[in-house]
Amino acid sequence: MVLSFQGVSKIFGDQTRALDDVSFTLNAGEFVFLVGPSGAGKTTIMRLVVRHLLPSQGSIHIGEMDVGKLPKSRIPLLRRKIGMVFQDFKVLSDRTVFENIAIALEILGKSEHEIEKKVMEVLGLVGLDRRMRYFPTQLSAGELQRIAIARAIVAGPAVLLADEPTGNLDPTTSWEILKILKEINKMGTTILMATHNSDIVNSMRKRVITMKKGKIAGDEKEGKYK
Repeated sequence: MVLSFQGVSKIFGDQTRALDDVSFTLNAGEFVFLVGPSGAGKTTIMRLVVRHLLPSQGSIHIGEMDVGKLPKSRIPLLRRKIGMVFQDFKVLSDRTVFENIAIALEILGKSEHEIEKKVMEVLGLVGLDRRMRYFPTQLSAGELQRIAIARAIVAGPAVLLADEPTGNLDPTTSWEILKILKEINKMGTTILMATHNSDIVNSMRKRVITMKKGKIAGDEKEGKYK
């Protein structure tokens, strides 16, 4: 077990119930799609995993860590186990491709030699080794998302959360990003991807967790977008 939600509910201050008694478990090496209409609770799940939010009820575990009970001093340790990719890339415009990825390792205090080695490895994986000295303004949207993916995986997280990673991309570029995610998954990283892209979900035939009004409406091993 890599990630587990047990009876998790999230109620905001205005009494909006974003999640209602949600339970699921992700095992090591799984690739899981999280689908459902806007407002169904997908992003809330992602934010709870990385402790941007705390559950109102229930428990969340990453490995042996109880996310909700972690002291603040251990939250950075939790986040080292989780990579996060967003729809809007969140790259730093004043840094090169190499520097955008390296920052994830600099924060961890890695040596220059290790940073160089790891960054070059992931640049090759995402196909940006010839763009490493470019700045974000010189790149396409698909290349910006490749930077974000490389930065998310360079420290070797156990889980990669991808929140609508193809939402701003054309269909061809979306499939290129999915190929990269599949390669990362083959290397052992567990992936949880929230998406509205039914073509990708239906073609991949991976496990699909369907959310509706804060509840799990379906959990199928080789599911489709419904």
